[in-house]
Amino acid sequence: MTKPRTAVVVEDDADIRGLLEVVLQQSGFDVHSTDSGVSGVEMVGFHDPDLVTLDIGLPDIDGFETARRIRTISDAHILMLTARADEIDTVLGLESGADEYVTKPFRPRELRARVDAIMRRRTNHHGTQQNTVPLESPSGDEVEAPGDADHVRTLNGLVMNVATYSVHVDGEIVNVTPTEFTLLDLLLGARGHIRTKSDLVRRLRNEDSDAGTFVAAADERSVEVHVGNLRRKLGDSVQEPRWIETVRGVGYRSVNRH
Repeated sequence: MTKPRTAVVVEDDADIRGLLEVVLQQSGFDVHSTDSGVSGVEMVGFHDPDLVTLDIGLPDIDGFETARRIRTISDAHILMLTARADEIDTVLGLESGADEYVTKPFRPRELRARVDAIMRRRTNHHGTQQNTVPLESPSGDEVEAPGDADHVRTLNGLVMNVATYSVHVDGEIVNVTPTEFTLLDLLLGARGHIRTKSDLVRRLRNEDSDAGTFVAAADERSVEVHVGNLRRKLGDSVQEPRWIETVRGVGYRSVNRH
């Protein structure tokens, strides 16, 4: 039986919390809500949601700390809501483990479209999961997992299995967020071709890269933060990259095999 969509709403404003509940229920979610960060973390642990909407200004622990705690127990997509337009808040939110952010006030229709795009992206990654594990030979060379050739990407000791939603570096598991996983998949899948920041933003929205839709500077900045977080988790270097190379002023690409 297919697991029903589940969302946790962490919002201390009763009116906004009620609006979020309605929007998510209309998108087919079983919604659980709370007005505090601590109970939000507990709800995530209990309900194992697909999506968490998270306010920054909470009465106990703030949204940044809440996101950090959620990330230790869940790979749910965290959509952070903020009334602040300052870039530093956006950066802090993404560095805390949020996947993306929405500025208040928001239009319910736009939020629902964003949520639907998020869920399509998660379905693409989770819908074909199999009980397989990336393999390595004793020499450290990558070996294709049986029956998984179409789902495994390998590069310089990194093994990414789209089917099992896993990333290994030199045989060790690396925990990444859903957005970081998508970005890594896009970069490795491009096989050395440049992905512009605008291209990556549109693909994260589940749009075609040539859709021509508007991409704000803040959206491109969020991609930079996600790539920075991904590099840190992988142990990659900007100066001597092993997997992700920055093309200054343009975007990113995967490096050549060593």
